[in-house]
Amino acid sequence: MDKMEKLTVVKVGGKIVEDEESLQQLLQDFSAIEGAKVLVHGGGRSATKVAAQLGIESTMIGGRRVTDAEMLKVVTMVYGGLVNKSIVARLQACGINALGLTGADMNVMQSHKRPLKKVKMEDGVEQMVDFGFVGDVDACDGRMLATLIDEGVVPVMAPLTHDKQGHLLNTNADTIAGETAKALAPYFDVTLIYSFEHAGVLTDPDDEASVIPHITAESFEQLKADGVVSGGMIPKIENALEAVKAGVKRVIITKADAIDGKQGTVIS
Repeated sequence: MDKMEKLTVVKVGGKIVEDEESLQQLLQDFSAIEGAKVLVHGGGRSATKVAAQLGIESTMIGGRRVTDAEMLKVVTMVYGGLVNKSIVARLQACGINALGLTGADMNVMQSHKRPLKKVKMEDGVEQMVDFGFVGDVDACDGRMLATLIDEGVVPVMAPLTHDKQGHLLNTNADTIAGETAKALAPYFDVTLIYSFEHAGVLTDPDDEASVIPHITAESFEQLKADGVVSGGMIPKIENALEAVKAGVKRVIITKADAIDGKQGTVIS
């Protein structure tokens, strides 16, 4: 297997997945990406909607879903079934030989149940929170994924992992994308693309033209100190820098309609 073959890992958020038009456009753009590729998807909004229809309440703490036993059934059905297989079917229609995977399939991604975690609540008070059946990743089998990719298969990863004890665990899609990219770095020249609703990391959140073109570990510290980067963008960039440190060539944070890697904020 040629180590230097280019591979693109694209993470697409729930907002795009749940809008018919934007999803169709994204899958066409994804299909047009040259070379080897992997798609990682979310689907939280669909899970919340289906849960409500089943009379199951969704609890979010610090932007993360608390996954009890009933909610785990819902996210398994929605992420591993409805969303994943719909994307796979649509990619087949675009001429892409896609294969939908959870972390349990081929033992591709193993995790452990998240221990109690200290979280700053909305009132500013820190509290220990049990997120339930949520997985923190221990290992990703890059060799197995590389073998599939080498056979012309395009993996489509759902945000579910397993603990090798027979339990599925709900796992953050950004984390799945980062771990997948890191695990494939020894086999390919990997670009990781996080697509979301903005054109990149912005100096002014109200100005889509204020994209910061390039962020390094050094400039990130300065951007944090100056308050330019704050909130949920901090962990996103931290994850991106960790991926680069682990051998991923570049991480790009960009808008969902710009996943060709030519726009957005490059982190390297």
